[in-house]
Amino acid sequence: MGILLIRSRLGSVLFLLLPLGLLAPSLASGQDPYYLHRLNGPIVLDGLSNEAAWAEVEPLPLIQYGPIPNGPMTEKSDIRIGYDDQFLYVSGQFFDSEPEEIRTNSLYRDRYSGDDVFGIVLDTFNDNENALWFSTTPAGIRIDRSVANDAEFTGGGFESVMNDSWNTYWEVAAIQNGKGWFTEMRIPYSSLGFQVVDGRVEMGLIAYRFIVRNSERHIFPAIPPDWGLGFAKPSQARTVILENVESSKPMYFTPYLTGGVGQVSELNDQESSYERVDNYQRNVGLDFKFPMANNLTFDATINTDFAQVEADNQQVNLTRFSLFFPEKRQFFQERSGIFSFSTDLFDRVFYSRRIGLSDDGVVRILGGARLVGRIGGWDIGLLNMQTESSPSSPAENFGVLRLRKQVFNEQSYAGTIVTSRVGDDGSYNLVYGLDGAFKVSEREYLSTKWIQTFEDNPFASSKFDFAESAFAQVRLERRGNLGFGFISMLSYSGQDYNPGIGFVQRRGYTSGVGELRYGWFASESSTLREIRPVVDVRSFFRNMDGSLESLSASHSWKLNTKSGGEITPRVRFRVEDLNEELSFPGNVDVPVGRYSFVTAAVSFSLPEGGIGPIRTERQGNEISYGSFYDGSQFNVMISPVWSPSKHLEFTVPYRYSRLRFTDRNQSVDVHLVGLKTQIGFTTRVSINSFVQYNTAEKLVNGIVRFRYNIREGNDFWLVFNQNMNTDRMREELALPVIESRTVLLKYTHTFIQ
Repeated sequence: MGILLIRSRLGSVLFLLLPLGLLAPSLASGQDPYYLHRLNGPIVLDGLSNEAAWAEVEPLPLIQYGPIPNGPMTEKSDIRIGYDDQFLYVSGQFFDSEPEEIRTNSLYRDRYSGDDVFGIVLDTFNDNENALWFSTTPAGIRIDRSVANDAEFTGGGFESVMNDSWNTYWEVAAIQNGKGWFTEMRIPYSSLGFQVVDGRVEMGLIAYRFIVRNSERHIFPAIPPDWGLGFAKPSQARTVILENVESSKPMYFTPYLTGGVGQVSELNDQESSYERVDNYQRNVGLDFKFPMANNLTFDATINTDFAQVEADNQQVNLTRFSLFFPEKRQFFQERSGIFSFSTDLFDRVFYSRRIGLSDDGVVRILGGARLVGRIGGWDIGLLNMQTESSPSSPAENFGVLRLRKQVFNEQSYAGTIVTSRVGDDGSYNLVYGLDGAFKVSEREYLSTKWIQTFEDNPFASSKFDFAESAFAQVRLERRGNLGFGFISMLSYSGQDYNPGIGFVQRRGYTSGVGELRYGWFASESSTLREIRPVVDVRSFFRNMDGSLESLSASHSWKLNTKSGGEITPRVRFRVEDLNEELSFPGNVDVPVGRYSFVTAAVSFSLPEGGIGPIRTERQGNEISYGSFYDGSQFNVMISPVWSPSKHLEFTVPYRYSRLRFTDRNQSVDVHLVGLKTQIGFTTRVSINSFVQYNTAEKLVNGIVRFRYNIREGNDFWLVFNQNMNTDRMREELALPVIESRTVLLKYTHTFIQ
């Protein structure tokens, strides 16, 4: 057993235990590989899969994953997978004794909205960590996403595991009739990326059918339902083999053209009134993709534009920390899991929104390049971007290098990350990090991280100090939702630790985290499916004097129903020690001091099929009440979804926060309400709009996006964006009604060579 000691200036010690001799082999390695069938004839992509070539393919052996593991399947499902020299083909015949109950709620690309669904998960490099997820519905819409970190939320949020913004090139067809629904997928090898060894490819495969009305999932292979996302967990995929294939190597050239007008209200030189300033925009740029080898892809972008990107959800900040927003820009989605290096729920070494976005708005990206893939057993990710100078920041170059390699077994890896941020004014920030995740027994994993930052920072606490500019973490956990599980984690952050392209909520602390849980299945006669009580404690101590900065202890019961609903009651006790005043919306301030408070909450979601036409989003539904610093807090968050037809869907995210501090005669009520409208005329023509109103900011903002997907890679966009002031008299000079407005046209056209 090797032991690494890391000692801070205060004498705190972190033990990073590396029991190299005890590392366990992978469960997946014990499965026999499954040879996929090479198709012996043409396939017409019409959803019917009635060609003679399909008849020669054996259907996959399926079992029921849930709600009753290994229980009888109420409907017949037939999934077949084959391949030829260019494509992977997937067919699904999903018979249904109640075809009128088949759910189809959306025609919008990448939108799963309580529909029946068929999907496959492909661990294309067979690394047991990352995968590509392709799924469709009876309407034949395309839903593609990428999976990272073996679908485990270990130190990262949902978006660090599941990237819904990733898109690629593939085709699907589906039909629905009186017998059920039927579909075919055709995925080009160029959209997968895999390693070929002597004409042989090994990758992981999971395939499933989900019947939403009874929350029944049929799956291949026979994965035990021990994990929350076990049906998308790369380490549990079955190894499949394709023979005598080569990765396709086309080049994609995608020029774009944008034009439009932006209008903003600005104070005149005399500061006596607001005047409208028009800014006419014309822009051209180019993205291209070039496969350098069968397992290595080079992407470049020139004069990058993200005019059509979906708007961020507004948030109300009732914490001590900065808010985190997920990345939605397409260029940063490709194999984004390779660049993942998370240290906490939101904290990470690389946060791509640092590139081209600032507090003052969008910063122009002049261009950049990315190289991702595998070389000699190493997963590699290389990114470099250059931005233009702006009034608030210099021109900057951003660089990221990520390397990772399997060690010891198929579910253990060691890696490194290096980032750089260099400005033309002489400023710089450099970071290196080392990490490893090691499977030490059937379900126990040990992970370690070490990060060091260097920068030209006049605000640093002192001259460079090795410990003060470092971060270290060790985590031991037992994974799985069923049976006994735990997390034990110790972290250290120096006061000057600052990853320049990362996201950090706090620094200068030593933290301990502990979680205990035990999960089991309810009886078959119960409406419940899974019961899982959880107790967790998290503490943060200041390195400067060893004082307690934050403490959180909670107890929750997660209850999943057989119909797919979920309810989680929770009680949470917190201690917060403020060494500076804390401000909230509505001119509410919490004085310096130590506060203890308790909150009771219940989060919930309706079954995925909903109740009638009404559903809820899977996250963002909670009611809580309790003490809050020296006052009280009541919160309601809900996100109902209504689909009157497959062509139209409304989502109304709403949050109400009520703060009362009676001793100081302060109070605030904050409402944040939105309306998302998605109109799918066809699977290729759609309108998406999102209007939000925030009473704290006294602002209404809305975006409307029309998209015509002529074919994959060829898109026409019309985008309208507007911000309006609702309280114009809150300043001495009346604010304009329209704060800003933008109308843009964008056309992209992909050439494939």
